[in-house]
Amino acid sequence: MPLSLPAEPPTARSLTGVVPQMMRSLAGDPDWFPVARSAIVVVVDGLGRGNLSARSGHARFLSAHMGKKDAARTVFPATTATALTSLLTGTSAGVHGIVGYRGRVPGTLVAPNQLKGWETDGLDPLTWQRAQPLFERREGEGLPSFVVSKGSYRATGFTRAIQRGATFVDASSPDERIEVAASLAAEYTGALVYVYLPELDTIGHAQGWESDAWIAGLERADAAVRGLADRVAGGDRGTGIVVTADHGMVDVPAHRQVLLGDGDPLLEEVDLVGGEPRLLQLYTDRGEDAIARIAERWRAQEEERSWIMTRDEAVAAGLYGPRVDAEVLPRIGDVLVAARSAVAYYDDRLDDKRAQRMVGQHGSLTDQERIVPLIRLGAFAR
Repeated sequence: MPLSLPAEPPTARSLTGVVPQMMRSLAGDPDWFPVARSAIVVVVDGLGRGNLSARSGHARFLSAHMGKKDAARTVFPATTATALTSLLTGTSAGVHGIVGYRGRVPGTLVAPNQLKGWETDGLDPLTWQRAQPLFERREGEGLPSFVVSKGSYRATGFTRAIQRGATFVDASSPDERIEVAASLAAEYTGALVYVYLPELDTIGHAQGWESDAWIAGLERADAAVRGLADRVAGGDRGTGIVVTADHGMVDVPAHRQVLLGDGDPLLEEVDLVGGEPRLLQLYTDRGEDAIARIAERWRAQEEERSWIMTRDEAVAAGLYGPRVDAEVLPRIGDVLVAARSAVAYYDDRLDDKRAQRMVGQHGSLTDQERIVPLIRLGAFAR
């Protein structure tokens, strides 16, 4: 049976192309965006276009400036580690190698956390992430780039892997980050400024995107972006602003969790479970026949609420980009389980159950998770 996956909106841009296109505008060679003197990209972690549209009354500024075509298609898996790496290298996961939240180190039974586990799991930021960061390229050309984010991220392996080449400026609150970004863009001609707002995603994971706390977080993010637009002149060759996100979010209540325990036939012949709850990556060292059997067992039980595919099928469908390098291929799960209904899969054999307290989830192929805003302000406004 041919693999049937959701169709992508025809007008949605690729998130991978956003920063390269901003660089073109700064260089006077515009395509997606008009020419600008400096540029700011604001990433509101966890703000899917569907999430924003459903709560538009609580984000009046962002909603008023988001047209019907102002959308981007994030990467697969729809997860922060993969998406931010693609955004800031301009390459797909099949090239940069960050293939999900937890991806296998080939030849081992280890699937490190590729967002937070660089230090604890021994990942080398100069080699495990395989593509040159765009900021490093700009540094070599003598062009100014800045990352404005929380100070706790300054020295992490993930920051070095994808943001080296930029000057890191720490600011504790979203309003402070916005203020700093506007000042940098005004001071440095040709500056590319990346602003990261992770607060909404943190709230969503803990309480769900349908919670009152998430709505309050959205209102704060909306006000911060409004403040940035007010600070920035929108005339020709002024500062261009793009507001986007790495992924959207789906709420999964506890009773919709699928717990995989000892003796579960779905784990038969599976040697390692990676990925994340909305996008499991299952690994086996038992050959092609075992891969086929694992996929068939999952399809028989879970096909009504998840897309089940082998690694070869996912690669052939272009989910990891038009090219998947040989070094990256074994990092991807032999069998992938991408949730399409409101479920999440957990390896209940693990002693650490903290992840099972999460409400907001992402990683899969649904529009709610993969389609994000692409809002243009300032010199980039239509």
